Amino acid sequence: MHRTSRIHIILFQCLAFSTPALGQLDSARARIDAIATRAQGTVGVGVIDLGSGDTLTVRGNVRFPMQSVYKFPLALAVLHQVDEGTMALSQLVHIPETDLRPDTWSPLRAAYPSGNVALPLDSLLRYTVAQSDNNGCDILFRLLGGTDVVDHYVHKLGIDSISIVATEAEMHLGWNVQYRNWSSPLAMARLLQLFHSGGILSDRSRDYLWEVMVSSGTGLRRIKGFLPAGTVVAHKTGSSGTNEDGLAAATNDVGVIVLPDGRCIALAVFVSDSHAPDNERDSVIAGIAYAIWEAYAPR
Repeated sequence: MHRTSRIHIILFQCLAFSTPALGQLDSARARIDAIATRAQGTVGVGVIDLGSGDTLTVRGNVRFPMQSVYKFPLALAVLHQVDEGTMALSQLVHIPETDLRPDTWSPLRAAYPSGNVALPLDSLLRYTVAQSDNNGCDILFRLLGGTDVVDHYVHKLGIDSISIVATEAEMHLGWNVQYRNWSSPLAMARLLQLFHSGGILSDRSRDYLWEVMVSSGTGLRRIKGFLPAGTVVAHKTGSSGTNEDGLAAATNDVGVIVLPDGRCIALAVFVSDSHAPDNERDSVIAGIAYAIWEAYAPR
C-alpha cells in the first residue's frame, strides 16, 4: 500500500470515538500526579481525545517554555505558505556558512560544515523537525519573515496561549530568553488537534508533516519510551539542557499517539525548572504517556 494511503487510513481511524470510563481518567490523573513528583519541578499535561474531543489536563493553562517544540508550529506556518503557493517543498534555499552557527545543535552543519550549499525546502524542514536542527529552524524563520509571522499565524488559528518571539540564536544569548517562547499544555494539544483534523493544511501538507514527525529520531525515551514497540507517534521534542545550578528549564514532548485500533490521542507534556537528572525527566514523560495509553487503549 502506498505510504500516503496508509497515512490517510490512520487519520481516518482517529476520528472514531474513544472516551474511556470516568474512573479510568480519574485513575490516570492520580498516576500522572504521582509520576510528576519525580520531576522535582513543574509538570504540565494536555490530553485531547481526537475522536470525542474530551480533554484531560494537569496545569493545562500554565505557561511552559517550549524550546524546540516551537518547531512544530513553525513547520505548520511554512506548510501553510506551501499550500498558498508562495513556497514550494522543491524550492532551493541557499545556505551560506554564516547561517551555520557552531555553538548549537545542528546536524545540518555537521553535514555541510562549510555551508555555501543550496538545499530544497523539504530538506530544511526535515532537518528542523525530525532532527530538531537549530540552524535550520532560524533559516526557516528568516524565510517566513521572522518569529512574529509564526506567532501571528498560530493566533489567527484561535490558539492564544502560545508565544513565539525569539529565534534559536536569540535564545542562546541568555538563559531567561527561552521563557519568552511559551505554551500552555492545553494550547499545544489543541494545535495538535487542529493539525490532525486537516482543517489548517491541505491533505498533502498534513500527510507530509505527519510522516516527518513520525520519523523523528529525537526524544525516543519520552512519549515513546514505555509504549508498546511499534506504536506510531507523530511528535516534536524540546530540550533546554541544564544551567550551572543543575536546573533544566524545559524537557518536553508533544504529539499524537495512535492506539492499536487506530484511534488517536493528542498529548503535550512539559517538564519545567526541574532538578531531576536527564533520564528521570525523560522517564516522567514516558510514564505519563503510558498512563494515558492505559486509560484510552482498547481492552
